[in-house]
Amino acid sequence: MTAAMAPAQDLYVGLMSGTSMDGIDGVLARIDAQGRPQRLAHASAPLPQMLRDELHALNSSGPDELHRAALAAVALAHCYADVVTRLLDVAGVRRHEVAALGAHGQTLRHQPGQGYTLQLNAPALLAELTGLGVVADFRSRDVAAGGQGAPLVPAFHARVFASDAPRAVLNLGGIANVTLLTPGSDMPAAGFDTGPANMLMDLWCQQHTGKPYDEDGQWAAQGQVQAGLLRTLIDNEPWFALPAPKSTGRDLFHAAWLAQRLQGIDARPEDVQATLRQLTVETVARALESQPQAVADMLVCGGGAYNKGLMQALAERLGCPVSATDSVGVPAQEVEALAFAWLGWAHLHQVPAGLPSVTGARGARVLGAHYPA
Repeated sequence: MTAAMAPAQDLYVGLMSGTSMDGIDGVLARIDAQGRPQRLAHASAPLPQMLRDELHALNSSGPDELHRAALAAVALAHCYADVVTRLLDVAGVRRHEVAALGAHGQTLRHQPGQGYTLQLNAPALLAELTGLGVVADFRSRDVAAGGQGAPLVPAFHARVFASDAPRAVLNLGGIANVTLLTPGSDMPAAGFDTGPANMLMDLWCQQHTGKPYDEDGQWAAQGQVQAGLLRTLIDNEPWFALPAPKSTGRDLFHAAWLAQRLQGIDARPEDVQATLRQLTVETVARALESQPQAVADMLVCGGGAYNKGLMQALAERLGCPVSATDSVGVPAQEVEALAFAWLGWAHLHQVPAGLPSVTGARGARVLGAHYPA
C-alpha cells in the first residue's frame, strides 16, 4: 500500500500489554500526514489473574503448551476487545471512523539470535471482535532481516519527543529500553534494551510482601544497596557486557536467574529490593556511558516512571534532569500504547519503523501484518 492508497481516516487505536503483564492499556490517537500523533483518549484494564498466571507459565516450556497458548491467545483477544470497546465509548468514536488498531500481543519467547520471536496474539479474532482492521506481529520482519526485533518504539520516540538538546527516552516496563535522540533529526541515533526494569523488583516484592509491585519504591527505601550483590548481579551476567544493538526479556531475566545469583547471599529482603532497584539504575547508566553521545536530559515512560525512588536514583546516578513524559504532555503509562497506534499508522502508510541504527537489521523495514476489518 502506497501513501496515496492509505486510508483517509486519521484515527488509530493502540494496545499494549507489556512484559510486566499487569494489564492492558489502550489509546485512541489522531495522527496527521507527517506522523505526528495527538492522544485523544485512554482506557485500561487489569489482566485477569488466571490469564496472567497462564502467560507467566507459558514463558517456560510445559505440558500441552501449544494448546494452552492458543487458548490464552483467544482469551487475550477478548480482553483486548473489551478495552477497545471501553476506549471508543469513552471517546464517543464509532468503529468505522478508526483506520486501524495496532496490537503488539504478549511476548512469550524472544530469540532473535536463533531467528525467531513469538508474541501471543489472535489478530484475526481481534479484528472480528472489534470490527477494526488490526496490525500485529511487529517484530518478525525485523528479525527476518537480521535485526533484534526490539525495541520497537525508538522511531516513534523520535517523532514525539525530539528536543533541541541530546535527549534519552527511557521506557521502564518489565524490561528497560532506551532511545537516544539527536537534535534536529526525526530519526533516533540509537535504541536498545538495557536490562531488567520492574520485572525483578516486582517478582521479589510479590514473593516477600504479597503485593504486585513496590509502590513508589517505599519498600526499597527501607533497605540498603548491597554493593557486593550488585557487582555479582552485573558481573555474572554476560548479556550486560554485550554491545548494542541488543534486546532481552523473560527468556533471560526470570525467577530462576535471580534465585541462582542469590544463593549464599545473606541480606534482608528489603536490602535485596534496594539492590535490584540499583541494578536497573546502574545498567541504564552504564549503557548510556557506552554511547558516544552524552545526554542533556532524560524522559521516562512506563510504570517505573511513577516509582519515585527509582526516578530519584536515576537522576543522582546520571547527573542530568530526569522526568516522566507527563512533563511534555504524554502520560508515562500511555506512551507504549500510543506508540502502537503510531506503528499501525506507519504500517498502513508504508513508513519503515524497523531501523538498522536500533536493531542492527540489514535495512529499514515496514513492520507488522494487516488483518482487514
